[in-house]
Amino acid sequence: NGRYTPDVVDFAGRYVKDADKDVIAHLKAQKKVLVNQQYEHSYPFCWRSDTPLIYKAVPSWFVAVEKIKEDLVRNNELTYWVPASIQEGRFANWLKDARDWAISRSRYWGTPIPIWMSADGKEIKVLGSVAELEELSGTKDIKDIHKHFIDHLTIPDPRGPDFPPMKRIDDVFDCWFESGSMPYAQLHYPFENQDVFKEGFPAEFIAEGLDQTRGWFYTLMVISTALYNKPAFKNLIVNGLVLAADGKKMSKSLKNYPDPEIVVNKYGADALRLYLINSPVVRAESVAFKEEGVLNIVKKVILPWWNAFRFAVENIVRYTDDNDGIPFTMDLSVLSSAENVMDKWILASLQTLIEEVRVEMGAYRLYTVVPLLLKFIEQLTNWYVRANRRRLKGQSNTKEDRHQALSTLTYVLYNLCRLMAPMTPFITETMYQHLRLALPASEHVDSIHYLTIPEAVSEAKNAAVESAIKSLQRVVELGRNCREVRNIGLKMPLKTLVVASTSQALLDELRNLEEYLKEELNVRSVEYENKPVKYVRPVVVANPRVMAKKLGKKFKEVAAALAALEPEAVDAFQASGSVTVLDETVAFEDVTVEVQASENSANPNLELAFEGNVVAVLDCNIDKDFIIESLAREVVNRVQRLRKAAGLLPQDMVVAYYTLPSTEVASDALALNDVIAASGEFFATALSCELKAATEQPQDAVVIKSEEYEIAEQTIVLTITWAKKD
Repeated sequence: NGRYTPDVVDFAGRYVKDADKDVIAHLKAQKKVLVNQQYEHSYPFCWRSDTPLIYKAVPSWFVAVEKIKEDLVRNNELTYWVPASIQEGRFANWLKDARDWAISRSRYWGTPIPIWMSADGKEIKVLGSVAELEELSGTKDIKDIHKHFIDHLTIPDPRGPDFPPMKRIDDVFDCWFESGSMPYAQLHYPFENQDVFKEGFPAEFIAEGLDQTRGWFYTLMVISTALYNKPAFKNLIVNGLVLAADGKKMSKSLKNYPDPEIVVNKYGADALRLYLINSPVVRAESVAFKEEGVLNIVKKVILPWWNAFRFAVENIVRYTDDNDGIPFTMDLSVLSSAENVMDKWILASLQTLIEEVRVEMGAYRLYTVVPLLLKFIEQLTNWYVRANRRRLKGQSNTKEDRHQALSTLTYVLYNLCRLMAPMTPFITETMYQHLRLALPASEHVDSIHYLTIPEAVSEAKNAAVESAIKSLQRVVELGRNCREVRNIGLKMPLKTLVVASTSQALLDELRNLEEYLKEELNVRSVEYENKPVKYVRPVVVANPRVMAKKLGKKFKEVAAALAALEPEAVDAFQASGSVTVLDETVAFEDVTVEVQASENSANPNLELAFEGNVVAVLDCNIDKDFIIESLAREVVNRVQRLRKAAGLLPQDMVVAYYTLPSTEVASDALALNDVIAASGEFFATALSCELKAATEQPQDAVVIKSEEYEIAEQTIVLTITWAKKD
């Protein structure tokens, strides 16, 4: 209770923190005070009751850790930690300076220390089992070994009957001694499960917080070293602390954190797991928990992934409907039989992802997995699915090609689920239960978690295709940059894209992918040029910090001469490593080479963008046909929006009708009426339903939804009705 005992006669029963002034006065009266002063210092408080703690010297029992210090240091070196800096620094230093470990605590509840001691303290007996206690105490069938069940048990003093029986000491174990004993206690070893224990010791993997460097990690190492002279674990992840959004420690009393149940119900447990796995907390750093971080995982990972899955399921259903009800089944041979370059690419990218994730997981670097997943999902949704929508919907090529595209997408999603199941157990299970219906019987199990993590399939690897698609994406991004500069949307067709590069291999790759290049950038034609100097020129830029010191006043002249070097001279400069201008020798390491637009690219209709050795030149001249197609794409967009707003499925058969209320059209603008009239052929391939004038709408047509839209400052009213069956 924090009160003086009767031993302190003058202050017996007084609370120690209230008696300070009286104690000082008492000592002064006895002329025993040497110094009396006040100073501020940190003081420990109980984290439960928030009352001051009292330091008091008490006798303790110790484990002689200093005797095994060298073994501890050596065993630590046999383990693998993430991050390694904690193992090599904080933990190693702690072991090097390890002191004997006080394992006794003066508490009622806990594991009793199994030491029986004689009244004079000269005889000590450490018991190793309940059976030994039963034998020595003469008590049978001991069921519970907590304090209040065994403290009355005594054992004979080995010196003979003339000495009183030995009693158990009052103390219980430090709870960290119990924690460090976990590998053995959980299996009741050595009394049971000896084979099981030997097979699983040391443990393959453990994880705990940074604060356990001197706690659980330490006690595991001490006890396993003392018993077997080996570490208790092989691999370890040190977690940092999850703090509140303001960087303070999370506190129940302060309530400075969102309710975990609300976060899970709002965003899903998978999103929360990915957020934490992707944070610095899995590399021993603190993270300020922010709810918007979980939301970002939903937006950037979960939703795009789910949309790709949903698109696959919708088109599997559509394929089955189009195939007279015969269910679609994924072709497992797609890995070796894929002919379409995009199929080959996404399958090869999947193998790369599998290899990378297996490597990172094998190294326990969890924080690198989400970026890999994010990158792959972006490639899957923004490139593969978008570029193959028509194939997947059955709107192009053959039935066999459609089956191959669906098999590819299903295979990728299925293996992505297997790969991510440990990190996102719930969404992967949901996806698998749907995808399973399209898998061969050999891939059917009750749960995704019964399947092993996939391994990369060598026959599906294709570095050449991955390189080619990477080049395609590079040029597409450059082309999009050109459009952004001119403020020309992708729905507006353009005439020509010129790709210029000194790399003939890159140009050859792009020629083979020209149709994708045209579609992604919405251009009519693509031209290839192996002399980028027609559009850009390299410019040598002198480093003033280095060269001004060497050249002094001559620096500006030399810098200007370097900037004026012809492209051939720049190439020679880079190849040789030096060049002489104005009688001064300049090292290539003292300059940088930048790319600038050349005078030949001054055509006002041309917009160019470049990166490294690749230049994209876009002809931005817009003619009437392009405007018509652009507006027609806007009409298609509004019809698709209306279908989505109406909650229609892709396979729902409907008819769209349009009305064009009288709208004044600028003299230089195209009327939507003329655009629609000229776009019949385009609508036939781009729309998933017929588009007719409202005057053709039957009186008995069942209207699903109607909406008014604005296109090019003109109003169009669209109405969707159910299509009449024959």
